[in-house]
Amino acid sequence: MSKHALPEPQREGLYRAIHERRDVRSQFLPDPVPPDVLARLLRAAHHAPSVGFMQPWDFIVIDSPETRQAVKALYDGANAEAAGHYEGERAALYRRLKLEGIVDSPINLCITCDRTRGGPHVLGRDTVLDADLFSTCLAVQNLWLAARAEGIGVGWVSILSPSRLADLLGLPANVVPVAYLCIGYVTEFLPRPELETAGWRSRLPLDSLMHGNRWGEPLQDAPLIDAIADAPP
Repeated sequence: MSKHALPEPQREGLYRAIHERRDVRSQFLPDPVPPDVLARLLRAAHHAPSVGFMQPWDFIVIDSPETRQAVKALYDGANAEAAGHYEGERAALYRRLKLEGIVDSPINLCITCDRTRGGPHVLGRDTVLDADLFSTCLAVQNLWLAARAEGIGVGWVSILSPSRLADLLGLPANVVPVAYLCIGYVTEFLPRPELETAGWRSRLPLDSLMHGNRWGEPLQDAPLIDAIADAPP
């Protein structure tokens, strides 16, 4: 093992946060998130890696009931449109799912991406122009794992029109919303993702997603194959 590895209890804590992180929609408590705790989450997000160290993110903390109600109205309209994509039992299941906690959670957070930060030529971004968006997603993941470690739930509301949300929040033309998050203490963290529990989708087995050297070619590393097979789901 590398001399740079974290002590075993810290490694276990990290993997626990990864495996127990949940997209929270209906378990929020009204208890406020203390400022020092929220600051730790934001600091964790801000320490995410970014291409060219451009740090393209900004954080809009939303505690105004009026703003949250306006975002909820945007969600309601987009969700009604999304429901039209499904028929029969699938449509009925979709309508039963609670997919947001905009007004239930004490804090909403919009994480944005400034697509011009760092100037016209950002180191490492010449061939992958969306690397700034990917970097912002890493900030989201950092915050999410830190929140789980703090016992705080996070729900990502993706059923929103980015352009309408940008207008509502007054974003400049060069800034796009990447993640609209609901944040707060929760009654529980479900043992499995809510969509899996509801029967919407199941987790794909890792071994079915593995390739060796080229797409569609099997892995040749027998110890790796055995390790994947022996790992818990």
